[in-house]
Amino acid sequence: MHLRDALLASLANLPGSREFHLHVLVSSPRKHSNLYPFASQPRLRTYLQDILILLSEQASPDARRLFVSAIEASVYHIPSTSSAIVYVSKVDSTGQATTPSPTSTLARAFLSYYANPSTRPLPVDHLWVHLFARAQNQYLFPNSAEFPGKKPLTDVKLCAWWKRQLTGVAEELELNAKANATGTVSTRLYYLLPGLGELEASHSLENAYASSSSSSVTWIYGHPYSQTDVPLPGVSNRNTGSAAPHIGQIIPWFDDDPKARFIDDIAYTTEVDGVKSPERKRPRIIERSGSRVVDEEMQDKPKVVDKKDVHSQKEEQTTKVLRKVSVSEFWERMSFRQECISGAVTGFFVMAVSSNFPQATTRSEPSPLAPQPGQVAPQLIKRVLSSLMTGHEFPSVERAAWSTKVLEESIRGLCDGLKTLPVAIASGNVAGSGRTTPEPTLTCATTPQTPPPRLIRLKHPIVDASPNPFPEPMTSLETYNAYIHGSLIVNNPWLPRKTPVEGGDDGKVKVTVLTVRRKKRAKP
Repeated sequence: MHLRDALLASLANLPGSREFHLHVLVSSPRKHSNLYPFASQPRLRTYLQDILILLSEQASPDARRLFVSAIEASVYHIPSTSSAIVYVSKVDSTGQATTPSPTSTLARAFLSYYANPSTRPLPVDHLWVHLFARAQNQYLFPNSAEFPGKKPLTDVKLCAWWKRQLTGVAEELELNAKANATGTVSTRLYYLLPGLGELEASHSLENAYASSSSSSVTWIYGHPYSQTDVPLPGVSNRNTGSAAPHIGQIIPWFDDDPKARFIDDIAYTTEVDGVKSPERKRPRIIERSGSRVVDEEMQDKPKVVDKKDVHSQKEEQTTKVLRKVSVSEFWERMSFRQECISGAVTGFFVMAVSSNFPQATTRSEPSPLAPQPGQVAPQLIKRVLSSLMTGHEFPSVERAAWSTKVLEESIRGLCDGLKTLPVAIASGNVAGSGRTTPEPTLTCATTPQTPPPRLIRLKHPIVDASPNPFPEPMTSLETYNAYIHGSLIVNNPWLPRKTPVEGGDDGKVKVTVLTVRRKKRAKP
């Protein structure tokens, strides 16, 4: 089952009557060496895929189609350790969906697709899910926070929401493991709210969503980088040697991630008191007929330094600095980072899934770089994402309907071989709004982005010298209809309305007013 079909199947059970239109863009694998930029030689070969999921909804056949949910994620494949990492970078909604919103169902189905060994498209034994929960009004839909119907989650509720999604995925894996007797599946779940203790974090998330149902899933408050139950994806026997791995070898480096920024700061801090100036060199003294003469030319002449030696010294210095910071100290100091002390609660969530299926070892697997059916070129996803973030807005139903129509037509046109996006994207002309004057391109506030690692200091700059032997996939309308776009008509009963526990004849809740009894004063 492909990702599009799995997501559509999960949406079929949503209550109500509506029609969904789903666009799933998965890029072909490409070489990526920045997942562990500070790892020692030889570095692990990693392959990266970009994923963009856009879901639109149509409340009735006559209603306009509106974008309601979106997911942006990355998948890292490390064949040498039989591991893969799914990093969920952004999940957003417009607030214009029919209640209940499909965002939770879509996010949980996406994670289950990669966590479940029976549907996972990668031949790996260990899968890791990483995400950083940080509450914001909007992520992927510009100006959607201005829509009155959108209710962004607060910081604590967002962390509790992600914990519920991962708990649901783990419960589903347990049920599938019991039904499937050919292999074993074990899960480990970790979460950490910087600045909060275990008891305080647990009570905060439990109070955010009161639930009467109990779960058998066990959560560990802390980080997963000291456990030995599930092998870490960036550590193998060939690249660790006799020394224990440092934080640069076990903590992955993601874009727009506080962990990546903190690792960079640690790696490039060579002196405790700041940058140290180089020592002044002594001039060269030459003896001529009994007199000592200072060689000014040699003093001014720059010394030829081997670049390999310089890179080697800087890499050794970087490794020494990283080894000075233990994993526990790293997370303790993370509580004092700007992203974690800005007044809002943030959370790091990790789920590790380890599976063992004997039949997986007997089948022959294709090359990790070989594009699979339905995958698109990475540049196509970048163009669609750039158009979504800079050329559209969702503050009202009218603007959202126009943006949905133009962007969906753009995806179809790009898959059909168009080299440029439709002119309507740049014109800003909304159908039915009476506007004819072209508008400037809309922009939105961007979140802080993690700068690329400063690889010039490393001994071996991370460069993918060998070209990709496989050409980029060519999309067509057949690919678009078979793998990218899909629709689903849902016609289920609506959820029953919540009735008050105790009510009167008018259906209103009875309110009991308690009166305060005054204590009588004793007579003198």
